[in-house]
Amino acid sequence: MFTETLSQAVDRLTAAGYTDDFRAESGGLWAIAADVLYRPESLAIDEVVRFEGITDPADEAIVFALHSEEDGVKGTYTVAYGPGMGALDAEMIHRLPNNPRRR
Repeated sequence: MFTETLSQAVDRLTAAGYTDDFRAESGGLWAIAADVLYRPESLAIDEVVRFEGITDPADEAIVFALHSEEDGVKGTYTVAYGPGMGALDAEMIHRLPNNPRRR
């Protein structure tokens, strides 16, 4: 069984066109390369990849493949998952649409 690492997942998504990086800001999710701040509700989730630490909960992470239907920007948003998640990331995840849209 193949277990994908965090870096492999990000590389795979980048190769699939998710070339921007999203970062949580006080007003929403900032697409770094596009230099645009998006309301999380305006973004579509195409894929969610979750990584669980085998022995250390601090190793838990989640990667969202996101795109903007308005302008086509596609990128990844990577955050700590579980007890290591910051309050701003938790707010942004709560504001993202609930269901990933499968392509």
